[in-house]
Amino acid sequence: MSFDNLGLSSPLLRALADLGYTSPTEIQQLAIPHVLQGRDVLAGAQTGTGKTAAFALPLLQRLAAGTPATSKRPRALVLTPTRELAAQVHESVRDYGKHLRIRSATVFGGVGMVPQVEALRRGVDVLVATPGRLIDHLGQGTVDLSQIEVLILDEADRMLDMGFLPAIKRILTKLPHKRQTLLFSATFAEQIRELAKQFLHNPAEIQVAPRNSTVEMIEHVVYPVDTAKKRDLLLHVLSLDSRRQTLVFSRTKHGADRLVKLLEAAGMKAAAIHGNKSQGARTKALSDFKNGRITALVATDIAARGIDIDQLPTVINFDLPMVAEDYVHRIGRTGRNGSTGHAISLVCHEEAGQLREIQKLIGREITQEVIVGFEPNQPLKMCGPMPRPSGSPRPQQRRAGGGGRGPANGRSNGASAGAGNNRSGAAQPRRSQNSDRRV
Repeated sequence: MSFDNLGLSSPLLRALADLGYTSPTEIQQLAIPHVLQGRDVLAGAQTGTGKTAAFALPLLQRLAAGTPATSKRPRALVLTPTRELAAQVHESVRDYGKHLRIRSATVFGGVGMVPQVEALRRGVDVLVATPGRLIDHLGQGTVDLSQIEVLILDEADRMLDMGFLPAIKRILTKLPHKRQTLLFSATFAEQIRELAKQFLHNPAEIQVAPRNSTVEMIEHVVYPVDTAKKRDLLLHVLSLDSRRQTLVFSRTKHGADRLVKLLEAAGMKAAAIHGNKSQGARTKALSDFKNGRITALVATDIAARGIDIDQLPTVINFDLPMVAEDYVHRIGRTGRNGSTGHAISLVCHEEAGQLREIQKLIGREITQEVIVGFEPNQPLKMCGPMPRPSGSPRPQQRRAGGGGRGPANGRSNGASAGAGNNRSGAAQPRRSQNSDRRV
């Protein structure tokens, strides 16, 4: 199938051709017709499968074909959980709509409000925003949402969790009751799905691949290690190919900063991105990483959504996330657009429970490989018996210095994880205390 078969207008097809896009992904094939028909949509698809185009293309077509706006008020609102994702979505809207007379703007925190106020005064058709800064504008009377025709929640599971729900409800009171609402995400806990339906009217439900699954092109591996040796193991893994771009996830902001100092002391080019960084610093770090000026970007979960880097080879979980769904979003930064990727997790004994919840969520047991010289004093006990599928590999050993291919060649076996007690409640809409909420 080609984009021509989806009923998109000539200006949009020209923009897609300019970008080199020829064939729609599965989520685009399934979602675009429903959005063009004006239906509400609840859509889930793996990270890196083209969800932004799945809502942006039909949104732009609807706005371009509709009655021209008689005011400067926005006609469509896209809400995202992070600044980086807001900037990325806005860039996509501009790229797809470059042959249309559609005005767009983005508002998020960490930067001055004056340029945003001026953009809103000039007039906007599509407004991409984070909840915190949008509420600031609402409070100051610099934005009017009374003409919104389409509301889109990108990464809807995060938008509707208990950390963002009050802000979402406050914003909803400013929108017309009659509107089209689209919810897109890579993961949907069942409670979130039920909550989302409260905002939708007879939605078309689309699920591409099993819920909370990961892209098959990503190879997963766990390196068991004692907490005291984690930093040394990280240095070892990165040193096997110091030119390879790697995204490293830390649980906390201070932990991310400490890791950057460690990597720089070892002669590596690194930077951190998290909520305590100014927006300018975050933008520069991401730009330097995309352009190859730094090879290691250390991030908190603020970067688990919104970083789109072609052919990023490796993601390393220095700390496992407290919420299992965040693992899916973290490793979704690699293995995008059909390329292969490696997801490495450095897991200590204290994180065994988190690992179990991740395996239950993604429905597979992740291969463990013990690196020679970094053998843990305690094996990873999975908080209860984890049935080992027939033929499943047991933990392997890898020499500390060997392997020109690098460390990330352990494959997950794809078998379903067994039953067990969900101690951390992976499906609960909760965040860790160190989550970067304010956007």
